[in-house]
Amino acid sequence: MYDVIVVGGGPAGLTAALYAARAGQDVLVLEGEATGGQINFSPLVDNYPGLPGMSGAQFAQTLTQQAQDQGVHIRNEAVTFLRTQGDRVELTTDRGRYTGLALVLATGVTHRKLGLEGEDQLVGMGVSYCAVCDGAFYQDRPVAVVGGGDTALQEALFLSARCSKVTVIHRRDLFRGESGMVRQLRERDNVEFLLSHRVDSLLRNEEGLTGLVLANLKTAQRKELAVDGLFIAVGQEPRNEIFANLVMTDDRGYFLAGEDCGTSLPGVFTAGDCRVKQVRQLATAVGDGAVAGLAASAYADAHRNCGT
Repeated sequence: MYDVIVVGGGPAGLTAALYAARAGQDVLVLEGEATGGQINFSPLVDNYPGLPGMSGAQFAQTLTQQAQDQGVHIRNEAVTFLRTQGDRVELTTDRGRYTGLALVLATGVTHRKLGLEGEDQLVGMGVSYCAVCDGAFYQDRPVAVVGGGDTALQEALFLSARCSKVTVIHRRDLFRGESGMVRQLRERDNVEFLLSHRVDSLLRNEEGLTGLVLANLKTAQRKELAVDGLFIAVGQEPRNEIFANLVMTDDRGYFLAGEDCGTSLPGVFTAGDCRVKQVRQLATAVGDGAVAGLAASAYADAHRNCGT
């Protein structure tokens, strides 16, 4: 039995846990993977106020330790089921069952796929969703990055310092990401842009990916591009499926929440990229976490004091 349970150990979840613990709550964080979430894969966090030049992994490690120093319990367990038990919430994991007065869902997001034939089979054999994780395997080799947002541009910058050539493929004429990163990429001799193009299919042999078949969306012409690696950064999807039966979501599966991060289910709050919002950045995730952690703490206090 805990006062506040947090599902998800990314920046939003850890911040919620930190704030709830500092408010005197007994807090449990359940995280099925490594704490830190997606920020672990950012080579440089240069837009978080007051902490320029910190790597994502360093930020995650520091925040995890800060939460633990405040007494937060962190368990490496994946949640498989949520139900209400009176005025409590009960979560089942792959290892046990936990009950709490209040719950914060900070489940984050996962990488969206292109949906191409053979895409899943080529993961680890030329297809990747994380340049920081896999970029070293393509030292001095040609690669492509698909996407037009900040993540795709960051991936391309990271790879351009290691790979012989980086081709950035985007289905629109303009990038959604920061203009400063676009400018940096245009200044690099080994980076090429293919705008108004999409990847139609993957070419492979017995060893893995050998190239791409691209379609020009303006002329309908198709051509092949020889690459050893394809890094896909075309957006993300919420990891909210197992909670959607109790907590309202929008048509894309993101949790609906109010200004206090409260969801449709009393006592359940949400924070970070998994909720409906316009901006998904480290700073907004941490902001959500602070709001949700304090709101969950207040809810726990109210229900503990009234004896429910």
